[in-house]
Amino acid sequence: MVLVKNRTQTKNSSLAGLEAYVGNTPLLPLRRVTLSLRPSVQVFAKAEWFNPSGSVKDRPALNILQAALAEGQLGPGRRLLDSTSGNMGIAYATFGVALGIPLTLVMPANASPERRMILQALGAELILTDPAEGSDGAIRNARKMAAEHPDLYFYANQYDNPANWEAHYRTTGPEIGAQSGGAVTHFIAGLGTSGTLTGVGRFLREVNPAVKIIGVQPDQPFHGLEGLKHMPTAIKPGIYDPAFPNQIVSVQTEAAHDMVRRLAREEGLFVGISSGAVALAALQIASTLTEGLVITLFPDSGHKYLSDPVLWGGRNASTGA
Repeated sequence: MVLVKNRTQTKNSSLAGLEAYVGNTPLLPLRRVTLSLRPSVQVFAKAEWFNPSGSVKDRPALNILQAALAEGQLGPGRRLLDSTSGNMGIAYATFGVALGIPLTLVMPANASPERRMILQALGAELILTDPAEGSDGAIRNARKMAAEHPDLYFYANQYDNPANWEAHYRTTGPEIGAQSGGAVTHFIAGLGTSGTLTGVGRFLREVNPAVKIIGVQPDQPFHGLEGLKHMPTAIKPGIYDPAFPNQIVSVQTEAAHDMVRRLAREEGLFVGISSGAVALAALQIASTLTEGLVITLFPDSGHKYLSDPVLWGGRNASTGA
């Protein structure tokens, strides 16, 4: 089996500027953290930090913006409003600047300093909410602002907007299908908005109904897995169907941190915290197989988490233990 591992950038003449380079991200093999697996089991990860703003969120952000513009929802005097834990906001801001769209973003005050600084550099207006309320607090605040000022804001509402999962159905899913030669047996993605899992999963199931779709969530409501939701206790995204995944894997924050360090020091992959969570789940699933091609998706790189004292400054950070 031949897998596509190198990115090829093909400029779509119907898109302008940065938008033309969203997607076509490489599929990378995990070689050292998988040494305990059977030789007939492979694990690959899609490297989404190759997108222009540095994360998987470029895909849904661009699709949401294009749909809103086509429908006339972002006319003169209107601002895009949404809640975010960081990456979606950075994607909105990146394309918003290019398209001349002003943004107001609501995010928890404990989002990493790197994310906040990037958003400020891009000129986005930030509304910070109580960190104890997590992403749900930001959602409630954004909903309130949208209801109070309907003429000022276009509320993009990434958690309920079908343009979110449709972006992955149209791009991420077909890319994975082509890069794997149609041989993918398991697809694993983290649950935040659930857009990646839903869109990729729907596409892959249409091609092969036997493919297993597996979601990853934190193992408890209060956790350190930025960007992921503990679905049983969180505000459920409107685009999420709990019956859709074949399986849900719950991951401990500490175990995900350990995997982030392992990926850096064993694979040379410097990734974010949610990438550590999905990699851990992918290895757990792969360890139960006698054969198969397990594909997961790494949403971003580790550059936005360098200031995390637990991840990189804690007692075990120097050893990776």
